[in-house]
Parts: sequence; structure tokens; C-alpha cells
Amino acid sequence: MSGSKELALISEQKDLVAVDLLPMVQRIEEKMPAMMRDSDNFYKSHSQYMYALLDVTAITPIRRVKHILAEVSRTKGALEEATLKQKRNDIDIRELESKLAAGVEDPFERERLEIDLLEKQVNVKNIANSVNGAIRKLAYFTTQYEAILQSLGKDHITEEDYEKEEDRYHIMTCMKQALISARPRGGWIDEGNNIYLFDMGLPAAEAQAEVHAYLQREKEMMAQGVMPTHEMTMRWLESLADKWAGVARRNAEYRGWQLYDDKSVLKRGA
Repeated sequence: MSGSKELALISEQKDLVAVDLLPMVQRIEEKMPAMMRDSDNFYKSHSQYMYALLDVTAITPIRRVKHILAEVSRTKGALEEATLKQKRNDIDIRELESKLAAGVEDPFERERLEIDLLEKQVNVKNIANSVNGAIRKLAYFTTQYEAILQSLGKDHITEEDYEKEEDRYHIMTCMKQALISARPRGGWIDEGNNIYLFDMGLPAAEAQAEVHAYLQREKEMMAQGVMPTHEMTMRWLESLADKWAGVARRNAEYRGWQLYDDKSVLKRGA
């Protein structure tokens, strides 16, 4: 789509705006090519920083893969829909161009066809922008998928892998939330995370003691001028996942439930 057509709808607003606003319209016209060029940097839902640290926040690697694949699936679906819509627009554009080329006697009908054609061309441009942003998003998540698999020493993830990591994921997620909730509460875990602990069968009193001990360790470090790190917190959470491994399974068995059914999962790559 040419630059003139890209600005056509804005230019035509001159007949609708107040006279004292015309200088604004002129300035917009002058800057629009540069703004449209720079807009190409932002035709995606979030930045890579947000994807990595604020969107995909699962605390264990296979859960991160699950979130990544969910994003990939949604984006792929949106791309497929956009492709089909684009194909329909292409057909409509060719049809409108054919009608105009054949000649239209009624001048009002011709204007309507020209407006319909302009609308389709604008749609094509807007869809193309969205598609380009979605492709960059897919490329980024493909890189992260490969990186996580490499860190795990795997070339694919199975349903069995996912199910067997769930124990660590929920222990670490619960205790992460418990620690965060305890900081502004004088070191005490909130009700919601106590319920989480109970439902998994984890020892709530021991969890509370672990949180108290961790916060005390931080306090002692800071008194010595040493700042606790995020890595230190992660290692603490990992140690709790090791310590309480199997507790949830025993809780499920107490309830007459088989936590992991080996016969009901896929053990191969998709």
C-alpha cells in the first residue's frame, strides 16, 4: 500500500475538522510516514523483557515450556485467522478493481466502490502489521523453547515429564507465594497459602518455621551489610521441593487417590 493511500483517510478529514485545527492535520501528515515506520517496532503484544520475566513466570522449566507452547498455540491460531482474512481481502480487492476497471455509470456507485476498495486496502495493511509482529513473537518463543530444552538436556517434552514435575512446581510456587505474603505480615503466611499447603498435604507448621528462618537469615545478612539475592531465594525454594518431594503423593494416597497414573500419559514427543 503506497504512502499516499496510507494517509488518505487522515488527509480527507480536512473537510471535517475546524479551520483552526488544520495546522495539526498538516503536522500529522508530515510526521505520519516516520511514525508508521517506527510503529513496526511495536506490533506485538509485549516486549521480550515482559515475556521473559513478567508473563512467563512459572517457577519450574517444564511449566515455562507449557506457558510458552500455550502462547505459541494462541499466536499460531491468530496468524491462521489473519491469513484467511487476508486471502478474503485480496479476493475482494481484485473484484472491486475489476468492477471499477469495467466502468460504472452511476457516479455515486463508483464512489462507494472506491471507498470499499480503500477500506480493504487499509485492512490489508493493518493485518500485515499484526502478522509481522506475531511472527517476531513466535520467533522469540521458539528461541526460548529451544533454550529450555537445551538446559534440560532434552529434545522434546512429554506429558510424563510434565506430570512428574508438578510436585516441584506446586511446592515452589506455594512457598514463593507464602514468602511474599509473609514479608508485610510480620513473617506470617497468609490464609490463602495456608489453604494451598493443606490441600497438598504439606506440613503448614514446618512451612511457617521455614519462612521465619529464611526471613531471619536475610535480616542477619543485611545487619552484616550483605544483601540477599534472588538466586538465594530460588535455591531455598529448590531445597524445599527436594525436602518435601513425595509428601503430596502420600497425601493423595491417604485420600484413596493415585497421584500419578503411568498408564494414562503419553511418554513420547508430540
